[in-house]
Amino acid sequence: MSDKQKFQALSAPKGVPDYVPPTSATFLAVRDEFVRQAHLAGFQHIELPIFEDTSLFARGVGESTDVVSKEMYTFADRGERSVTLRPEGTAGVMRAVIQHNLDRGQLPVKLNYYGPFFRYERPQAGRYRQLQQVGIEAIGVDDPALDAEVIALADRSYRSLGLTGFRLELTSLGDENCRPAYREALQKFLFDLPLDEETRERAEINPLRVLDDKREEVREMTADAPLMRDHLCDDCRAHFDTVLGLLDDMGVAYELNPRMVRGLDYYTKTTFEFVHDGLGAQSGIGGGGRYDGLMAQLGGQDLSGIGYGLGVDRTVLALEAEGISLAAAERRVEVYGVALGADAKRRMALLIDELRTAGVTADMAYGDRGLKGAMKGASRAGARLALVLGESELESGTVSVKDMADQSQQPVALTDVVTAIQAALSE
Repeated sequence: MSDKQKFQALSAPKGVPDYVPPTSATFLAVRDEFVRQAHLAGFQHIELPIFEDTSLFARGVGESTDVVSKEMYTFADRGERSVTLRPEGTAGVMRAVIQHNLDRGQLPVKLNYYGPFFRYERPQAGRYRQLQQVGIEAIGVDDPALDAEVIALADRSYRSLGLTGFRLELTSLGDENCRPAYREALQKFLFDLPLDEETRERAEINPLRVLDDKREEVREMTADAPLMRDHLCDDCRAHFDTVLGLLDDMGVAYELNPRMVRGLDYYTKTTFEFVHDGLGAQSGIGGGGRYDGLMAQLGGQDLSGIGYGLGVDRTVLALEAEGISLAAAERRVEVYGVALGADAKRRMALLIDELRTAGVTADMAYGDRGLKGAMKGASRAGARLALVLGESELESGTVSVKDMADQSQQPVALTDVVTAIQAALSE
């Protein structure tokens, strides 16, 4: 038996995507643009742990949610403590804000984070067990203008990538003043239906979750269920109307969806989701809402907050669905060096290092490739300029600078290359 037969090829765990070139460049461009937009709005970076105490998510996300009851990656560490790979970001941010007293300073606390999150789901296109998100949280102020800012920021983040085929859906889930009466009305309606035992138990714990059931038979039974919008108190209605008015003033288009139920229990008042119909069943590309009461539930002050999570994975798929190719995905480096001969290669390595030090993205051909093969490498790298250095160039103290677009080239003194390249790239 050969060595190759002894070892079976390995692959990534089921439901965990790899992002390899050239798709990885699109992934980075999406993530970085989401982060850039957040920073433009004054949100500061927070780095969160990949795993937390399990009780954080049980208390913060809600034990009746599918996330907690079915989808979390939970295990005991060597100290027999129950820990969980983070399924979402808001609870961890709130824990950090409380722990580090960030809520004792200027409010709202505006934080931005990104990275992988983990849910044990049935894998399919756009639905992964390791999903990538960029999120923001604005904590400490119950102001409808802040709701509008957060929603407009998410909308602008998608549009800045060139996406147009999505829609924003909005609703209000009320608060502790009007939710109890609605809960009672909804439960009364649900308990008169022929629900299965598991769904009836869900209706006991959190009846809103039943409205989120994806089974067609349950959707048909709940088609005439009472809606939260008809039970909003005066304060919640005024809050939501102000949000809508501000979005109108900002030119942010939206659709009202009174049956919207997000997958997390902590949402109150303004709740929203961005949907892209080009993605099939997994059409949600991001969303969020207000979560008044969550901080107090986790042991902190009774401060409100609002935030969102934008799906990087699904946004990449949305770009593909719309046929949008980001410029960042097409160019790996700006300059590519081609050296012919050992002496030229040593000098080219130094030149490439000088360019990188000057802030120019640069790479070079390695191995013993000929001129034709090395120039193919320059094309694959998406380089704007190629530097060709052989024995004759070394003798004359020059390097040939080739424009990859029009194939023109000219000699430049080795001592002036960095300055010349910077000037050419700025044109």
